[in-house]
Amino acid sequence: MIPACIGLVGAGRAGMVHATNLMRYEPEAVLTAVVDERLDAAERVAAGGERVQTFASLGEALQEIDLDAVVITTPTFTHRDLTVQAAEAGKNVFCEKPMALTVQDCRDMIDAANRAGVILQIGFMRRFQPEFVEAKRRVEAGDIGEPMIVKSLTRGPGLPPPWAWDLRTSNGMLAEVNSHDFDCVRWLAGSDIERVYAETSNWKGADRGVTTPDFYDNAVVTLRFFSRALGTIDGTCPADYGYDARVELLGSQGLLIIGDVRGQPILEIRDREVGAIAPIHRTWPERFAEGYRAEMHAFVRALLDGRSPQVTGEDGLHAVCGVIASNRSWQEERPVRVQEVMEG
Repeated sequence: MIPACIGLVGAGRAGMVHATNLMRYEPEAVLTAVVDERLDAAERVAAGGERVQTFASLGEALQEIDLDAVVITTPTFTHRDLTVQAAEAGKNVFCEKPMALTVQDCRDMIDAANRAGVILQIGFMRRFQPEFVEAKRRVEAGDIGEPMIVKSLTRGPGLPPPWAWDLRTSNGMLAEVNSHDFDCVRWLAGSDIERVYAETSNWKGADRGVTTPDFYDNAVVTLRFFSRALGTIDGTCPADYGYDARVELLGSQGLLIIGDVRGQPILEIRDREVGAIAPIHRTWPERFAEGYRAEMHAFVRALLDGRSPQVTGEDGLHAVCGVIASNRSWQEERPVRVQEVMEG
């Protein structure tokens, strides 16, 4: 089988992760182009492959190379236009989370992919991480009964780029840090989110030089699902101790705990003064390395086989609606039904 030709748009941290996985672990695809307006960054990413061309814009790449698919890892506010451009050119699209800024942007992306008959997959790698996959299997098998309460947390060790601090260009930390949580709780609970109530707080922003209005670095969201299940999402960024992502799912007949703050199953005991030391997860690429590889493999298989992706644009839309509803909740100091966001 001829490998799929992939173009990467965005040569930042996420772009490097996906480029590395395509070049090292995906025999059925070849990275043929890297796009970034910072050509030096594009060239650094491309240097890891063979004969990978670099471009300053997606339009240039589409004119010069016959691509099968485009992987988009640029800032959130660019996702809509890039996805529509790629889809209208007949290219399958893998778009990193958050899917977009607004409900209409998400719908534009979904509509463009549907009109062109191409795949649109959103980058929720937790659905492909082995322990999360196994947890979902056990839930669907009825091992713990019906999901009653699901709690998910994500804490990152450092601040994202400045554009991500601003609600107008990112939807804030709930989008940049917790989009995975909104998708994960919906997926594991097997139910859409009906209502949210959110509180936020800014503890470290001033000390880190953040002056952006409405910036928050801590958030807690209470959830009610249509299934009657309840839940919480909490996020902190920066959480200086390391990268932390865990889920607890209480069912009517049991409990699932997914993930561990420890990076390796090692406990070191030095002496009575130092006590016990355990390695932690330091970065998100390290914590979800297997999930990132598996989600890209699933995308490549879907486009080669001509089948629907495992994570769809509709999944991305639901996560964006949860984020927007939560931002509206803490700003207006009230519970918000997700449907009011979905309906505009």
